[in-house]
Amino acid sequence: MGKSDFATENIQIHKASPKRFPLWQKTVNSSAELLQRVVMLWTLDPSERDAYLANEATKRWTSSNQVLMEIACTRSPKELLLARDAYHARFKRSLEEDVAYHTSGDFCKLLVPLVSSYRYGGDDVNLTLAKSEAKLLHKKISEKAYGCDDVIRILATRSKAQIIATLNQYKNEFGNDINKDLNADPKDEFLALLRATVKCLIFPEKYFEKVIRLAINKQGTDEGALTRVVATRAEVDTKIIKDLYHKRNSVPLDRAIGKDTSGDYEKMLLTLLGHGEA
Repeated sequence: MGKSDFATENIQIHKASPKRFPLWQKTVNSSAELLQRVVMLWTLDPSERDAYLANEATKRWTSSNQVLMEIACTRSPKELLLARDAYHARFKRSLEEDVAYHTSGDFCKLLVPLVSSYRYGGDDVNLTLAKSEAKLLHKKISEKAYGCDDVIRILATRSKAQIIATLNQYKNEFGNDINKDLNADPKDEFLALLRATVKCLIFPEKYFEKVIRLAINKQGTDEGALTRVVATRAEVDTKIIKDLYHKRNSVPLDRAIGKDTSGDYEKMLLTLLGHGEA
């Protein structure tokens, strides 16, 4: 059997199943657990997968957990709406209420509107608005009012095209990328979440490259983050992520993953990475 035959066979078997892949069963073999998790995430419908990951993130939420923001900011408006519908159907609660219950403070203030958002998805922008909101953002950041209503309203409601226009105006007028100004305290986890929010809204592939890089560069691979990104971005933007990784690290991503993983789990990850080249 070839290097990726096993993983491909798993995809074909589980894609053909009318019930898709059920929640993985307990096993004493950690490699099998990893394989079953990546197969499960890959074979779920995207909206069901996002609902599952979001529920998992609310129950395990910590201030350094960025999965809820990741789902809210890297999906299209329609995809996020479908994920919320899937969440309703599966858990008999709204995603918004679970996020509100499990988070607190500025994190709650940002995350609830992010997961509740239904942004305009087109390319039209209002340059006058972009200029005024760039000034407003700069004023609030200068005042260190990072969790104020205006900052959250702009990030949680404006279209991605409008936010890009606003942040371009911000850099043109004030000389810095906004994320540089949001890095006043590198240890502040709310500022880290704000920076990640900006990155996910304007350049999600760069965000995902960093998640993978940190996952495999740690002492001990963060398989949870690696599995999530590979499974959710396959056939979406994997090729761009791979190119960004290679450019930044001078090592092909598949080689880096092969060095940090093994067995059928490795084969499955590499198979999914290959989908981005199709």
